[in-house]
Amino acid sequence: MSSVQQSLTDIHILGDKTKVLAVRAADSDDRDWLRGSPTSPLLAQFNILHVGVMVARPPFEVVRTDQSGTFFLACFGGSGSILSDGGWKEVSAGTACLLPPHNVNALKVGKSKEWSFAWVRFLESPGSIPVATTNSPARGDFDPDPLHMAVRGLHAELAVSVESAALQHHWVELIHGYVARFATPLPADERVWRAWELVGADLGADWTLDSIASASALSGEHFRRLCLKAMGRSPMQHLTFLRMRRAAELLTTTDDKVETIAHAVGYQNPFAFSNRFLKWLGVRPSEHRAKGQRWNPESQCG
Repeated sequence: MSSVQQSLTDIHILGDKTKVLAVRAADSDDRDWLRGSPTSPLLAQFNILHVGVMVARPPFEVVRTDQSGTFFLACFGGSGSILSDGGWKEVSAGTACLLPPHNVNALKVGKSKEWSFAWVRFLESPGSIPVATTNSPARGDFDPDPLHMAVRGLHAELAVSVESAALQHHWVELIHGYVARFATPLPADERVWRAWELVGADLGADWTLDSIASASALSGEHFRRLCLKAMGRSPMQHLTFLRMRRAAELLTTTDDKVETIAHAVGYQNPFAFSNRFLKWLGVRPSEHRAKGQRWNPESQCG
């Protein structure tokens, strides 16, 4: 699928044929598509803004150019596409995707014309540890049924009694646990995990496949195969992913100049950095910063 060639704009089209079942963390989140959904304040204990199950049908399309928190989606029917790693990637039944904070979140229905999935939307508070780590996969195989049932279980429990805190807590804990299991899988090789920890701590360095692989005491080809299997992307794609994620965070949490941020994440040429940022996140760095500065969780569609 083609990569992003121009800036994206926020879009929120569900359509009359799309079906949504959702649970919110708070009544104050009264956007049109969530209004009337039951609430469970226990979600907030896990930094979860809302969860749900959706059967999306054309003309369904959602684009959030500044997704402030981690977004997890697990498909259990049909297929759709997400914007990830600079291009549209298919997500079909039995697979999941994890989009970290400060990234574009773009979704559309695939050729099947129907896309069924469960989602969990986090809203990490300042200082909290994001669900996605340097070792989290972008996409991968995932059994969606337990998460799907847990979300429906929470919704059903709230329909019976909003006072059943103990039972609600069990459902919420399961929901969070299923996402955490995907986000922090047991490393196939601990040397790979350590290498990415080293890279993540110094994203401004001039990393190459060989230098990253050397940090893991593995050959470049062996390291590449392990990364593809564990993360769904090549080492150099994952390096770019980490750099873009860090840049997006710095753009919305600091007043540093774009050139300074470019250098901090390994780009000596700010124009090359801006073009790569556009390809991966769908907007220019300046646009991303402007969106982040006026972000309001109750006015967004993510």
